[in-house]
Order: sequence, then structure tokens, then C-alpha cells
Amino acid sequence: MDIRNENNASGGRYVATVEGHEAEMTFSRMSPKLIIIDHTGVPDALRGKGVGQALSLHAVEEARRGGWKIIPLCPFFKAQAQRHEDWRDVVNL
Repeated sequence: MDIRNENNASGGRYVATVEGHEAEMTFSRMSPKLIIIDHTGVPDALRGKGVGQALSLHAVEEARRGGWKIIPLCPFFKAQAQRHEDWRDVVNL
């Protein structure tokens, strides 16, 4: 699954386009070393296909590469992070 990053001065989003539908995970940048993931949106047509999970893993991998931490305000991302103890290096629960 191809996921692209869209960044702006205050945050951005990770976007996956699958079968002509767009899913997103949005974040706000609090500092160079901290982001808040605040929303995950997956269209009904893509539910159950692992798109939200792929976006979550992408966010974790980006945090590791960038050397920052994630505060999960989004209920979906927070639930994913609670299932993955191996994400604790970058996710502050």
C-alpha cells in the first residue's frame, strides 16, 4: 500500500489511496520532537482492509526515522498503540 506524507508548518497527514478511495491520518506538530495524532479517517468502502493499521504503522515508522514521539489523541490510533508494545519507543500512552 502506498502512503504519502503531506506536511505543513503546523502538522500534516498521511494519506493512502486504495481502490479510488482516500484514507487519512492527521497530526499536529507540537515541537520538532513531538506530534499529536488526532484523527484517522477510513471510508466505509475500505473498512476491514487494514488501511487504518497501515497508516498507524506508517506513523510509527516515520516517528522512528524522524526521532520524534507521538501522543495519540485519536481513539483508533490509541487502540492500535495499546496492542503493540513494540511501539512504546515512540508512542507516549
